Amino acid sequence: MNLSEMITKHDQENQFKVLRESYQQVEYAWDLSIDVSSIDTGRIKNIVLSGLGGSAIGGDLLQNFFRTELKYPYVVNRNYELPPYADENTLVIASSYSGNTEETLAAANSAIQKKCQVVCITTGGKLEEFAKKHKLPLGILMKGYQPRFALWVNFFTLLKLVQSLKLVPEQNDVVNSIIELLKRKGEAYSQPANEALTLAESLVGYIPLVYAVSEYTSAIGARYKGQFNENAKLHAFYGLLPELDHNEILGWDTFEPKQINLKLINIMDQDYHPQVKKRYEITSEIIRKKECEIINIQSKEKTWKERLVDIIYLGDWLTYYLAVIRGINPTSIDNINYLKERL
Repeated sequence: MNLSEMITKHDQENQFKVLRESYQQVEYAWDLSIDVSSIDTGRIKNIVLSGLGGSAIGGDLLQNFFRTELKYPYVVNRNYELPPYADENTLVIASSYSGNTEETLAAANSAIQKKCQVVCITTGGKLEEFAKKHKLPLGILMKGYQPRFALWVNFFTLLKLVQSLKLVPEQNDVVNSIIELLKRKGEAYSQPANEALTLAESLVGYIPLVYAVSEYTSAIGARYKGQFNENAKLHAFYGLLPELDHNEILGWDTFEPKQINLKLINIMDQDYHPQVKKRYEITSEIIRKKECEIINIQSKEKTWKERLVDIIYLGDWLTYYLAVIRGINPTSIDNINYLKERL
């Protein structure tokens, strides 16, 4: 069975088309108008984005994206409660693609009780009703996707929001460059032979472990893990340098390939601190001695922000192909649906 036949058989909801046309999500988000006139930016002293899963990863990416530019304390909250410091000086961004994520709805209600300023991002559901009831700024996302496949409309709506509030510098030029990047790479990864497919083929039979860097590419580590889990239906793990060199590195002391089929994916970038680059080199040296294969992934795009998007987009395709060539539907989320029914 060739690749085209495998895609037809296992990808019956055509996520291939969704991935290839990811740039359209960015175009939609960047044309979106969100009325933020009710938000008093002069009161904002910290920002909390509350979301789960595909609706939270965009919040993680925002932190990496504006690593040197966002001047406000900022956290991504993945729970029912808000941090205890949240108050009238906190901007809470409630993000739920479905609009029915119970943790996010609980946090949004808490934000109102704590007199936080609140903005909502959703396709509809209870969160849209909540926003309209409390007359809150509301960003309506494109409908029809699984939340993890809606990363780009989620993230760039969030980006448009913080730009509209003048919390970050204007981003029009970089967004236009990213649209062109996604068009170009979407076409490349759609071909019968491509980098994402080659990487997927090399990971068949292995558990992926991803090493990224705190504050720089931590969102990539989290995204890759989640996409291996949800798309390829695989256990996957990630660690962050430099922290992992203070603990996890010792786990390699007793590693034996016959006990676990593991491959390490290093997320590399030219902007890392020189000592972090050295840590990657030495850590990889230790791991290779344990006969674990290492795959280095690094973008060749010109700017930091384009490279972040580039590597995440590669991971989306990689995990999609890994599902298809293993005979798995990349869209199905049976265990998640079962859990929601039980809850």
